[in-house]
Amino acid sequence: MIYMWLIVIAFAAVVATALWYSKAENDKYMLKFLSLLLWGATIMVFVDHAIGYLTEGSEFLDMSIDAVVLGFVMVLGALILWEIALLLKDPKQVIRRRPSPR
Repeated sequence: MIYMWLIVIAFAAVVATALWYSKAENDKYMLKFLSLLLWGATIMVFVDHAIGYLTEGSEFLDMSIDAVVLGFVMVLGALILWEIALLLKDPKQVIRRRPSPR
């Protein structure tokens, strides 16, 4: 069963990968990490639903509004993890400013 949320998260993974690839030389905003998070979730969901489809033989496509909302919630979860990693790395030294030499 391929849920609409699988399509939403796969689309987000494609967009994140394109953004990372266009900025690959200077990846200070960790777009590679975001891309890997989204692709990992996409592969995990696809394998889970493929096995469910093969063992249970349920419907193939779920286009309900709940599935779309779940897709956006999963993308939001990945974005929150990415933001936490970005804040911990602090690429612009905003949180942990280094004192300027006097």
